[in-house]
Amino acid sequence: MTWAGLLIALVGALGYALGAALQQYEAVAEGASLKLVRRPRWWIGGVIGFAGACLHAVALSLAPLVVVQPISVATLVFAVPLAAFMYGRKPYRAEILGSLAVAVGLLWLMLLVPEHDVTPHLGNGAALGFLAVIGVIVLVTQVAAGRMRGAGRAIVLAIGAGVVTASVSTFVRVVGGGLEGDWGRLVHWFTLAVPVLLVCAVVLLQRSYAVGYFGIAYAGVQVIDPITSVLAGALLLGEPLPTAPGTAVPALLAAALTIGGTITLGRLAPDHTRPVVPANPAAPVEAAASPAAGSGSAVTAASDAN
Repeated sequence: MTWAGLLIALVGALGYALGAALQQYEAVAEGASLKLVRRPRWWIGGVIGFAGACLHAVALSLAPLVVVQPISVATLVFAVPLAAFMYGRKPYRAEILGSLAVAVGLLWLMLLVPEHDVTPHLGNGAALGFLAVIGVIVLVTQVAAGRMRGAGRAIVLAIGAGVVTASVSTFVRVVGGGLEGDWGRLVHWFTLAVPVLLVCAVVLLQRSYAVGYFGIAYAGVQVIDPITSVLAGALLLGEPLPTAPGTAVPALLAAALTIGGTITLGRLAPDHTRPVVPANPAAPVEAAASPAAGSGSAVTAASDAN
């Protein structure tokens, strides 16, 4: 069943990447507000992303958390080019290299985690403690983001979104992996926690996307989500971590590669899609600044229109 779970997780992750690219484009244009519900493309992205999340949930019911979660990391290589396509441009070399570095480094790091296929069990006390820790992290990141701008704001918001996304995966793993053919086990507050956490994750994701740095926001979520999930699997569900001395150096190299890729993505300027209203209504101009140009292109376009 593990291989089936891996294949389903890969398909779901590709769908999630496409949905994220669509929603980020709209979040930049409208901001993380209720205005997004009037954007058909945002809904399309949401449906595609939700389908990917459902497939991910199915995969978690077939394979261990530490095996399924790393699969989503590989989609970073697809998500960044998809986002560039949405802006009508080719992905920049730094985007490709940064995405590859994050994906390869994190996938390498996750592959060092030994496979462990047992029925997951989570007590009520441990679950509440886990949610409390997640809540504190989210609160801290939201407060910190309010005092930051640019790439720093994007990565801090991505951390909050990533830990909540990981909590969704953890509870899905506990609920789906613990069924063992007994559907009556779905009648539990863990099951109700999944949609609530999922809504929180969606809201936090839109906030991170709205900053405009899709590469670093998406990479941040893809880094924080599996690492948090693996830690939750190890600390709460008894899933093992790599402890052999021979894995220490590879783990450090993989972490360095992941950090380097994230820094590369963070150095890129954001995409913008907000229209610039010209002084002369007869000469409409819509400025779209590329990551290379930053917001300065919007100012230049407005000046030219006048």
